[in-house]
Amino acid sequence: MKIIAFIPARYSSSRFPGKPLADICGKPMIWWVYNQAKKVEIIDNIYVATDDDRIKIVCENYNIPVIMTSEHHPTGTDRVAEASERFIADLFVNIQGDEPMIDPDSILAAILPFTKENDFLVTNLMAKIINPVELINNTVPKVICNSENIGVFLSRNPIPYPKGSINYSFYKQVCVYGYKPDALRFYSKTKRGSVEMIEDIEILRFIENGIRVKFIEVNSNTIAVDTQNDLIKVRSLLNKDNNYV
Repeated sequence: MKIIAFIPARYSSSRFPGKPLADICGKPMIWWVYNQAKKVEIIDNIYVATDDDRIKIVCENYNIPVIMTSEHHPTGTDRVAEASERFIADLFVNIQGDEPMIDPDSILAAILPFTKENDFLVTNLMAKIINPVELINNTVPKVICNSENIGVFLSRNPIPYPKGSINYSFYKQVCVYGYKPDALRFYSKTKRGSVEMIEDIEILRFIENGIRVKFIEVNSNTIAVDTQNDLIKVRSLLNKDNNYV
C-alpha cells in the first residue's frame, strides 16, 4: 500500500497568523509536526502543503519536503485534495500542522483500519475528554458515533446532552485523517453543506452526504495550538519531555 501524508499549513490564520512558524523550543511548529510524522515508518512520503512562501522557505531550510498549493482553500482537506492530485497513492493522510505533540502511534491508528476493512473511505481519530475545560471549549469539536464507531455528528458544543443519564464519556476530535483517493475527489467537488458551515468542522462534509467516516479512539494528550495560551502550554510540555526530539 502506497501511503502519502500531507501537513497542510497556511500563514494567514484569523486567530493566530503565522502559526506554523511559531517558535517552540528553538524550532518552528511545523518542524515538530513533521518530526513526529517521520516516526511512522509505514508512511512512504510526507510533504508540507502550503500557500505561503515564508513557510516554504522555512521548510526548505529544515530539509522538509514542501509543495505549494492555492491560497483560496477554506480547509486543510481542500488543500490536501489539491496536493493529492499530483501523486498516485492508495491512501492519503492529513496531519494537522498545529499539533506539534501528535503521537506517531495515533497517526498510525488512522491508517491501520484500511489494511483490514474496505467498507469506508475516511478515518478520523477521537480521544476521551479528561479535562472538563475542553468540554466547554468551542475550539474543540466533540464526536458522536454509532455502535460501529461510524461518525454520526460533530459539534463545538458539549454533546450529547446528559438529560437521561450522566453515565457517558465525552470524546474530542483529534485531527488526523485517512482518505482513500475517491474521498478526496468527492470532497473537492462538493460544496459545503449547511451543517458544516454552521459548525465549521470540515469532516462534516462527508457525514452530511452519507459517506461513512470510521472513528478510531486513541489515548492522546495532544494539544492543538489554536491560541497563544495553547502555545505557552505546548512550549512548557515539550521543554520538559525529550521524547519528541
